[in-house]
Amino acid sequence: MEEKISCDGGHEFKLLLSCPSGLSPSQVSVVFNEAYDRIPHPDSSLEQSISEIWDARVQQSSSLYNGTKFRYGGCNFNVGNDPKQQPHVSLQLGLTDYRTFVGTNLSPIWERYLVQSEDDCIQCQHTSSPLGNGALVETSDKKILVLQRSNKVGEFPGYFVFPGGHPEPQEVGIISHDGFKELNQCRPINSKVSQEMFDSIVREVVEEIGAPADSLSSPIFIGISRRVLNVRPTAFFFIKCNLQSDEIQQLYSSAEDGFESTQLYAVSMSDLENMASKMPGCHRGGFALYKLMEQDANNS
Repeated sequence: MEEKISCDGGHEFKLLLSCPSGLSPSQVSVVFNEAYDRIPHPDSSLEQSISEIWDARVQQSSSLYNGTKFRYGGCNFNVGNDPKQQPHVSLQLGLTDYRTFVGTNLSPIWERYLVQSEDDCIQCQHTSSPLGNGALVETSDKKILVLQRSNKVGEFPGYFVFPGGHPEPQEVGIISHDGFKELNQCRPINSKVSQEMFDSIVREVVEEIGAPADSLSSPIFIGISRRVLNVRPTAFFFIKCNLQSDEIQQLYSSAEDGFESTQLYAVSMSDLENMASKMPGCHRGGFALYKLMEQDANNS
């Protein structure tokens, strides 16, 4: 499914995949393969600019770290013809790194990396496109948790976002594709990467919000949104928290990654509608996925 919503600048988004019924870990699989890695651009000067941009950024901020990330290379969504058959999505993931993300997606000339195509994966084949993640966390008093980003972060300082970050290849022992090319290695590593999709979003919520992991339900996957500005993809999940919003506010003050945000809000759906105008496109798309999930629940 692809849906494009038009807003101004960085608010524009595209829904690459919507799973309004929500998918459990058993309904989400991963194919991790170098076939889904970024394809270098044929223009050598564009490729050279990746190093130049990164070196300039490192000079400005010596704390920048070039970690590996999973690259989004597409997905297959199988709804199934049998009503008894559960829908299933297979995510196609390669490897990329933060340096290439800064030098392609976040480059001032990021649009030059795009290929004219209706196929999203072909259009973005020369970009890093690391797969981010985000969570719609609902408290026991039916509020949704939203963070206001610090003014010191690299992307969209001061904007409202849902808690999130990235699934991490290092968490499942992946540094490169070496060792995972043999057929007998594919199935176990695909299974580990699939589990990391769900484990990582719980880690992000714990670290950014301060809520303990045992207060959170098992995440359900609700889809993938892509920011139109610099084609940034993010997988979104829905999580219930058995704590009330005032309890979470107290925990937030000692959150491990609290430095990335300045304030935590626990808001109603109507408040969220108003805040969405100051969300990056990928997170605004996450809100759209949540609304589709709510509509599906009300209709069933």
